[in-house]
Amino acid sequence: MAERAPLRMILVDTTVWIDFFKGAEEPHVGVLEHRIHGRDDLCICGLILTEVLQGLRSDRQYREVKRDLDNLIYLPMQRNIFINSAAIYRSLRKRGITVRKPIDCMIASVAIANDIPLLHNDRDFDPIAKHCGLRVVGRKS
Repeated sequence: MAERAPLRMILVDTTVWIDFFKGAEEPHVGVLEHRIHGRDDLCICGLILTEVLQGLRSDRQYREVKRDLDNLIYLPMQRNIFINSAAIYRSLRKRGITVRKPIDCMIASVAIANDIPLLHNDRDFDPIAKHCGLRVVGRKS
């Protein structure tokens, strides 16, 4: 079996963007900065865009962050994303795992549908990765 090429495209979750824009010195922020400097393709979807922008307090910061996020690859969310996110949630619930924020199932579904790994800092994604085929970006990527 051939080895996979290094990952060059990633979906970056809200949790990472929030810490990045706050200037937090966290491992996931370091991975994002490494990916930015490596000129990797960074992706976003509508849910992440909304979550990041709605939390910004000043109009100036809103405009700056929106401009920065406008430069990312935008992954659309078709009907199958929502159906698959419900399937992820139900599958985990059958295993006795309740995802705290069902929106995370939608974000995971976007990553899975596009076969793109997710960079995150949210424990809700761990069981999705373990049981539902979500690929995640490791801390040392």
